[in-house]
Amino acid sequence: MIRKLFKKQRHDPESKIGKALAKYKIPPEYFGVSRRAVSRGILVGLFWGFIPMPMQMLGVILTTPLMRFNVPVAIAMVWLSNPLTMPAMYYMEYKTGNLLLGRPGLEHVTMSLEWFKTHWSDIVVPLYVGTAFYSIVVSYLIYLLVNRLWVRSVKREKHRREAERRLRKAAIESDDHAKI
Repeated sequence: MIRKLFKKQRHDPESKIGKALAKYKIPPEYFGVSRRAVSRGILVGLFWGFIPMPMQMLGVILTTPLMRFNVPVAIAMVWLSNPLTMPAMYYMEYKTGNLLLGRPGLEHVTMSLEWFKTHWSDIVVPLYVGTAFYSIVVSYLIYLLVNRLWVRSVKREKHRREAERRLRKAAIESDDHAKI
């Protein structure tokens, strides 16, 4: 389903996007809709999106020369961490970091700047251990899942087309036998 949506969004060299890519010498792979480009875009976007840092989209842009991926997809994945989702994501990363480190974690959290200043040294290590887990492990597992779903979608579509082709062929053959 998603694969078909991306295939519909393909651009030709004469379109506005195609002309902009040519004008600014942007490699078209950065807007590719192949399985590899999209799944890598998801991987890179989630990797940077899980990291608690400002300007995560800049991380995506700095990664583009290292590997070819769909940049708009990566930027969309970074946007999953936004001001509404960040507190829950960072809390989840903090709790996961404490679990991985075998620490009990802090009790009686107060949502104030003073509390965070006082307890920053107790928060930062578990937060970044949890961040590493989600940025590396979870984003890679989602990358594998997207790859697998894409392949399954292609196979399902191929089998559907083959079944339609067999039905058309059988219908043509039955018409030919009816005429005889």
